[in-house]
Amino acid sequence: MNPMRALRQYQKVNSHAQISEASPHRLVQMLMEGGLDRMAQAKGALARGDIAQKGLMLGKAVDIVIGLRDGLDAEKSENPAYIQQLESLYAYMTNRLMEANLHNDPEMIDEVARLMITVKQGWDGIATPQGAAQ
Repeated sequence: MNPMRALRQYQKVNSHAQISEASPHRLVQMLMEGGLDRMAQAKGALARGDIAQKGLMLGKAVDIVIGLRDGLDAEKSENPAYIQQLESLYAYMTNRLMEANLHNDPEMIDEVARLMITVKQGWDGIATPQGAAQ
């Protein structure tokens, strides 16, 4: 068996196990981490001139941001205005990633990554329902 294929298979099984055991709070963290990873991979592909891979990774990053946006629920929030602002931020991030893909612009990718890091830091600071910060 190809060792790289075996590693990918292990990572796939391991990530499925993590997802099945994760709290909703942790799942959001994992999505944000995945989005940041895809943006970094897209920048690497762009630097190598691998435009197809760059497009694939930015597409995955966009899908993740859309997933985060779709997961927002203003009706369940104590502060619906905050959810509206976050929804607008996610829409902006999606548009910037699509522009970055169109224009092969690593600065736009960096901008969205910085925004995602800021949101993630806030999310990381929120205690989980069990009362423990993750």
